[in-house]
Amino acid sequence: MRTLLLLLLLAICLQAQAATLKIATLLPDGTIWMKAMRASAKEIEARTEGRLKLRFYPGGVMGNDKSVLRKIRVGQLHGGVLTTGSLAGIYKDIEIYSLPFLFRSFEEIDYVRKKIDPLLIDNLARKGYISFGLSEGGFVYLMSQTPISRKDELRRHRVWAPEGDQISLIGFRSMGITPIQLPLTDVLTGLQTGLIDTIGASPAGAIALQWHTRVNYITDIPVLYLYGALVITDKALARLPTSDRVILTEVLGEAIRHTDINTRKDNYNAWQALQKQGIEIVKPTPDDMKEWRAIVDRAVLQMGEEGAYTQKLYNRIQRYLADFRSTR
Repeated sequence: MRTLLLLLLLAICLQAQAATLKIATLLPDGTIWMKAMRASAKEIEARTEGRLKLRFYPGGVMGNDKSVLRKIRVGQLHGGVLTTGSLAGIYKDIEIYSLPFLFRSFEEIDYVRKKIDPLLIDNLARKGYISFGLSEGGFVYLMSQTPISRKDELRRHRVWAPEGDQISLIGFRSMGITPIQLPLTDVLTGLQTGLIDTIGASPAGAIALQWHTRVNYITDIPVLYLYGALVITDKALARLPTSDRVILTEVLGEAIRHTDINTRKDNYNAWQALQKQGIEIVKPTPDDMKEWRAIVDRAVLQMGEEGAYTQKLYNRIQRYLADFRSTR
């Protein structure tokens, strides 16, 4: 009888120590990200002997990023896979890489991220959100129902901007465009109903979210760099045993490093797939590119004046880019 009682008490203690972290995302199931996250969840559960589980809510079932952040704040969720535009409300410089025309190549991105990622992650942690690494979404291109190669053509379109994304909003307004702000979950409906006819998306993202079914052209200008982050509140992590938190950090960190690599490959393959499906590539002329760059330079300056980013950090990135370009 005493042995049975001890076993019951042990079982109760083990159950009390078990924890489940609830994490939501707009990313659909079956994407590279979700496959990596589900594999990570299995590994974490196995290595912690069932003490720690991760439960994912993909495909926007918990609402858009704004809703997810609200549910995190009230404790209904413990974390989310969020765009940096959404996280900018917590720490504005987390979106710094998405300034338009900041990068010219993936080589530049890799060079700068090695130096700046730790700074961004540390500052996000100071706001109470722990990230296990930033994850690439790829370059964003304009995708539209009629061709766009010049600024004047863009002005005639109904352009989408992500809800709450101040960088996109200021950038479009500096070009004399009033974008239509929608959450990601409403973009496909917006394209179907004609509310919008032009979007900005990575090739892989456009396919995963089925946006590619409603566009006919891609403008061959890498407008900005898209990325996101898996974040979990430090409050939720503080309840975990140190050993389990070490395992969580190790497994998720490795998974995000792999998704960075695989997402880049996925975007390349998606670009080819979009062309095979009949979507035409619009290539601006050198004169068109000069016009775009002049517009963007003014837009970035205005963003700085309106406080969309910290000037000191922006200047630091520009120095790194100048150093990198001087060696090429």
